[in-house]
Amino acid sequence: MNNEILKNIKTRRSIRKYKPRQITEDELRAVLEAGTYAPSGRGLQSPVLVVVQDEATMAQIVKMNAAVMGTDSNPYYGAPTVILVLAPTDRTTWLEDGSCALDTMMLAAHSIGLASCWIHREREMFETEEGKALMKKWGIPENYAGIGALALGYADCQLPQPPQRKEGRIIWA
Repeated sequence: MNNEILKNIKTRRSIRKYKPRQITEDELRAVLEAGTYAPSGRGLQSPVLVVVQDEATMAQIVKMNAAVMGTDSNPYYGAPTVILVLAPTDRTTWLEDGSCALDTMMLAAHSIGLASCWIHREREMFETEEGKALMKKWGIPENYAGIGALALGYADCQLPQPPQRKEGRIIWA
């Protein structure tokens, strides 16, 4: 079988080098809208998406994430846009809901020519006092936790070739 969606899934790659040029508002809105259509448990649509593009907030989240990682490098690889995904932990599917939003946004980004990479450590970032203060500033309730982030921009490299698919991952019962 061959169609555009399957081709998009097979050709998307995590990119770790971005051009400094900001993405367009139309591109950003398309990726965000896709994220809002991601599946969620019981259809509750509980994850929130926080867009970071301004220099001060970007510097703050870079520093926070790098501290969790134990480095001073940029964990978002210099992407001009970062979308933080948080969800309420009182939902039984909070982690899955946020993960679906991240995956859906990555596929949407690739389909319109943007590069992306799923970034981790947001859970630890938003467990800190600094992270809790940011959530409060953004109006996000205390029962929300970080799930991940999407580094988003234009690739400043060639898209890598996919690695060979591992055998034995599909079991017919």
